[in-house]
Amino acid sequence: MMQDGGMMGGMMWGMGLVWLLLIILLVLGIVALLKYLFSRGR
Repeated sequence: MMQDGGMMGGMMWGMGLVWLLLIILLVLGIVALLKYLFSRGR
């Protein structure tokens, strides 16, 4: 039972980590795009 609980907890934590990385990449991509557009506009 301890092993099953640990496995589920690990999967949940892993999914959370993946979503966190995706959100960070998305934000960085948006920031880079805005910087590019603003620098090109001038």
